[in-house]
Amino acid sequence: MAKEIERKFLVKSDGWRSEVSSSSAFLQAYIAYGDDRSVRVRIMDGKRAKLTIKIGRELSVRDEFEYEIPLADAEEMAVAAVGVVLEKTRHEIRHQGYTWEVDVYGGTYKGLVVAEVEIEDEGALPDIPDWIGEEITGDRRYSNTVMATEDLSGEIL
Repeated sequence: MAKEIERKFLVKSDGWRSEVSSSSAFLQAYIAYGDDRSVRVRIMDGKRAKLTIKIGRELSVRDEFEYEIPLADAEEMAVAAVGVVLEKTRHEIRHQGYTWEVDVYGGTYKGLVVAEVEIEDEGALPDIPDWIGEEITGDRRYSNTVMATEDLSGEIL
């Protein structure tokens, strides 16, 4: 079992763009969800796919299980998605020993830009780049599961 511990922030400027080491286009569809768990399928660059199961009530710390699956299976599951299929481009940036993931949303959430950093334990304090804005860790409105199942585009954009 893998434990995911992350902090999430809004992005306040484009300063991160010059530091991008890789980018990937995602379609992210939620197949099932509950108060403390979610099952999603993610299609990356239209070429490969993963099935992810997350368990835990806290948005910042959850158990995560992730598996490569056939692209055709993922495409079929995405058709049966609950709510909005999220569209985003994920950009990776390395900064002071941490990998930051900047998600630039398209589709329903076009204009939203969020950064996440995975940390080794809840007490870790990564250096915060100057292009990072307000911390939104634990704000359920920015949970991908909530964004997909409740369509909060009018509230957070």
